[in-house]
Amino acid sequence: MAQGRTGDLQGQRVNAVSRADFHVHHLDNAREEARRLFDAKARLQGAWLGWVASQIYTLRPAEYASMVRRELQSLQEKSET
Repeated sequence: MAQGRTGDLQGQRVNAVSRADFHVHHLDNAREEARRLFDAKARLQGAWLGWVASQIYTLRPAEYASMVRRELQSLQEKSET
């Protein structure tokens, strides 16, 4: 049996078993964070990519960072159409 990874976000424990619950509970926050990062793109221009990478790198747990990264990708794809 695989052992789940654990992390902490706002006092909540995360493991592989509760990944779906974690996603449901933190999706709105991840979308807000992705929007914040995306909105800085116009202001930062060429420096944005390095900045946004450093911002995502600091997010914990990794599952939350992945959620933000996916939401950010979705915003970028929508802006290109």
